[in-house]
Amino acid sequence: MTTTALITVGRGRSRGLRGASGKQLVYVAIGVVLLVVMLFPVYWMINASLQPSGNTLSAGLFPTNPSWAGYEKAISDQGHNLITSLIVSAGAVIVSLGIAAPAAYALAQFRYRWITGALLAILIAQMIPGIVIANALYAAYNDLGLLNTYVGLIVADASHSVPFAIIVMRAFMQNIHPSILEAARVDGAGQFRTFWSIALPVSKNAIITAGLFAFLFAWSDFLFALTLTTTSDIRPVTLGIYQYLGTQVSNRSAVMATAVLSSLPAIILLLIAQKYIAAGAMGGSVK
Repeated sequence: MTTTALITVGRGRSRGLRGASGKQLVYVAIGVVLLVVMLFPVYWMINASLQPSGNTLSAGLFPTNPSWAGYEKAISDQGHNLITSLIVSAGAVIVSLGIAAPAAYALAQFRYRWITGALLAILIAQMIPGIVIANALYAAYNDLGLLNTYVGLIVADASHSVPFAIIVMRAFMQNIHPSILEAARVDGAGQFRTFWSIALPVSKNAIITAGLFAFLFAWSDFLFALTLTTTSDIRPVTLGIYQYLGTQVSNRSAVMATAVLSSLPAIILLLIAQKYIAAGAMGGSVK
């Protein structure tokens, strides 16, 4: 190849690189704009929670004179509701994983004719509107005395997250290599021991993913909280914020401070478990 040809090829490549860099910059700019648009409500929530006057309509773009009075009132009024949400969400995670993990293992590893029908039933259960389940649970809870109880809310929230958890963990457990399970059985392990000692540790990413989403489902639940609680003794923070709006119209900083506090657990858990979520959402694999 002549020197002229080499120069021509080099110029073509440099133009291609400049073109690619230009496209990448456009994509990055679009991504940044979309991110700013999506995160601006979160920023405004934090900004409004720090306004000293409590009036968010006259708030500036930045809290030049921040005040923590809204957070003090939010903790005083809504602290009990935050603890209630934590108890209910943690209980829903335990119940959901306790039911979904063995069910997902059975649906992934056993070979029975009824498994297809069971999967169809799980998918149908996932698509049932929450208001239908809430109305049915209210009638049942009223007869069983489970209204305004932690157990009632935990079971209700778990019923919403169990189908999703089964689907996520089954997809992961299907990829467990059969030789691993067969080796455990050759060593004398039964089905439960194989499930507990082999399948669960290998499926850690899927379990964390399912557990996190179960927590988020329960933490953000409003429908079950509104339907299955009639007193202020047991009231999740979502319902507390809803009822807060009618009494704190002139003090929006307390409302926004409650919203910020209720967002912290979800944000912290997502930051801690993001790598497990990415791995669990991919379906899982073993070497």
